[in-house]
Amino acid sequence: MAPENLSMGMFSLSQTVVGILGNSSVLFHYFISLFSGKYLMPKDEILKHLTLANSLCIISRGIPQTMELFGFQSFLDDIACKFVVYSNRVSREVSLHTMCSLSCFQAITISPSNSRWGKLKQRAIKYIVPSCSLSWPVYLFLNSKIAMMVGRNTNFNFTKKFNVGYCSSFDIGGIPLYLVLICFIDIFYLSVMAWASISMVSILNRHKKQVLYLRSSHHCLRVSPEARATHVILILVCTYVTFYSMTFILIFYTVFFNRPKLWLLHIFAFLESCFPTFCPFLLITKKPFYKICFS
Repeated sequence: MAPENLSMGMFSLSQTVVGILGNSSVLFHYFISLFSGKYLMPKDEILKHLTLANSLCIISRGIPQTMELFGFQSFLDDIACKFVVYSNRVSREVSLHTMCSLSCFQAITISPSNSRWGKLKQRAIKYIVPSCSLSWPVYLFLNSKIAMMVGRNTNFNFTKKFNVGYCSSFDIGGIPLYLVLICFIDIFYLSVMAWASISMVSILNRHKKQVLYLRSSHHCLRVSPEARATHVILILVCTYVTFYSMTFILIFYTVFFNRPKLWLLHIFAFLESCFPTFCPFLLITKKPFYKICFS
């Protein structure tokens, strides 16, 4: 085993363990609330899907990547390889969908009741939360082509084949159209998240100006729970977009360039797991937001 693989393997193992523990703690609090019969707020439902997607993303990416770095060769057969890569892609898309839903829901929630978006609060509860449940079967279907693009069997004569670490990816034709569809969906969600984030910042700024005008400076120091929750969601969105943008570039590199460097694929795996790893700790450390979600 190369020394650099050992160091990267230890780093990947640490990231995987920390990510699994963090997401498990959030899921633990969620299931306690569920079994105790407490009413679940809409944010709870969205965060549940986000945490489940993050957990699946870490397990399907971090564990095989760590084993590959530690020198375990061919530990996945063809079926297992398809399942791991397929699960990772579905969880990644569901995470993007839930982040978009969370930012849109919060933007609508903090909007004034007499505004155009404020009148959509009841509809948001009715449609946005169920859309998170619907996103799982939708992305299971949309990413079904992934199962045909990856595998361990290297005996087939494909026109283009390259190693992605613990699995191999093959060009079976029609990939550009598939990539256009996936990229369109991803860019659409990122655009909506950007719009929702700008809207939240604008609403908070207008509210701050109104409070400064109506109240004394002593009372202005008090920040509402909704504003604190919005600040955390904005941090989540910015963190997600940052890491997603970097992984998006690496995805194009692995698809359009023959024989991508394995060390770049390891960086891609690290960046892809950063948000799922840090997300639960951001929710936990921001105690006011955490109490809002699990009260």
